[in-house]
Amino acid sequence: MANEEARSEAWRAGLPWRQRLGLPMRRSLSRRLLVLTVLFVMLSEVLIFVPSIANFRQTWLEQNIGAAQIAALALEATPDNMVSPALQQELLENAQVLAVQLHRNNSHKLILSEKMPPEVDIHYDLRNAMGPMLIMDAFRTLFAPDGRVIEVTDYPRYGAGDYIDIVIDETPLRHAMIRYGINIFWLSVLISAVTAGLVYLVLLIVLVRPMRRITENMVAFRRNPEDARRVIAPSSREDEIGVAERELGAMQKEIRATLNQRAHLASLGAAVSKINHDLRNILANAQLISDRIGAVNDPTVQHLAPRLFASIDRAIELCTRTLKFGRADEAPPQRTRFALAPLVDEVQEMAGLAEDAHIRWRNEIAPDLMIDADRDHLFRILLNLTRNAVQAIADGRGGEGEIAVSARRAADHVHIDVTDTGPGLAEKAKAHLFEAFSGGTRSGGTGLGLAIAQELARGHGGHIDLVSTGAAGTHFRICIPLEATRLDCKQADAAA
Repeated sequence: MANEEARSEAWRAGLPWRQRLGLPMRRSLSRRLLVLTVLFVMLSEVLIFVPSIANFRQTWLEQNIGAAQIAALALEATPDNMVSPALQQELLENAQVLAVQLHRNNSHKLILSEKMPPEVDIHYDLRNAMGPMLIMDAFRTLFAPDGRVIEVTDYPRYGAGDYIDIVIDETPLRHAMIRYGINIFWLSVLISAVTAGLVYLVLLIVLVRPMRRITENMVAFRRNPEDARRVIAPSSREDEIGVAERELGAMQKEIRATLNQRAHLASLGAAVSKINHDLRNILANAQLISDRIGAVNDPTVQHLAPRLFASIDRAIELCTRTLKFGRADEAPPQRTRFALAPLVDEVQEMAGLAEDAHIRWRNEIAPDLMIDADRDHLFRILLNLTRNAVQAIADGRGGEGEIAVSARRAADHVHIDVTDTGPGLAEKAKAHLFEAFSGGTRSGGTGLGLAIAQELARGHGGHIDLVSTGAAGTHFRICIPLEATRLDCKQADAAA
């Protein structure tokens, strides 16, 4: 709670985005991106440095071997392959070796050496050395002590012999490798800094700033989703960031629409609660009058009175339950087994179609078809669908048309089909058919009837589907499974 209040204060104070989002610098995406970029570039430089230092050592040794080979070949210019001590020392110093042996024709040797050459500490053979071995030898040289004497064997240049051995002091090679490593290190630092800076700037512009914009918008929208200005305006990008912006904008619009719908429902509940008390008093008075009418000894009155009593009782019950929609779920269905055809006849009478000659009513349900459902809930479902059909025919066909109700038993569930000959549903109605205040089937309708009917059907474990709609009429199907079955309607249809 304290963090939430601090963030709210940061937004109101107009602080930088990191403080508004509650993100310290060490946890920000920008800092992590910069650090990771530097680390990855340095790692790449290390991977480049390792073979480079090995190659530098091999090249240095090969140059010394070439210089030693030239010095040894100078012996062939003398009659007995011997030179004066002064010339021999000068040749060795120019070649930067302590001794050299050039083996030719498997027996002949040209040897140029100091009088007392030092003892060799380690021997290296470059003739068949592979990459891993050269790398290991390079690191041995880097960590070797000064003054170590090594012997190196390699093939002479231009096929001037079988092989050549040189003895050298490794210290100059080690110092040269250290200088080379230092140069590589500073060059790597420079390359890492430049590369990391360029990569960071590109990623900051391409990724971090758009993600920061999306994050800030999400935080702002969360604080006040009712404000239409908080809905993100998607950019024209076609990549993943553009898709995320468009999807976020669509989601925010849907959330705002849902919140507005809930606010509408809350307002409706408040308005209904104000008239509910007076309406129930009026219905109670009508009930008293109907009781007195029921006492009249007239055959017509006695025939119509039960229907009047049932209608008033249902009106009082519906008035009691009105506030439940939008505030709580409908009461669980109280299932009983009853014949479906008489219930459909009651729906016809309640919809006012018994005496209406313009709209024909067809009850095509077999008299022996039984259903396991809540009688009152199913009555409300059928009545809502019937009233929508009557209204559609009245608006689109001039009051002339037909409504038919049929039913069939299929694999532990019952299909009830309600069809009419109205002009069909509009595209907007089909897109939000069972949504309150969005799926009205006629101009000015709220869509509450279909929303309530769908809720009642789902309470039975079933559903209502729009099978077809068009110029020839509209066809709804109600699926009510048996209470004992574990299959939903779609699974039952597949099993059938």
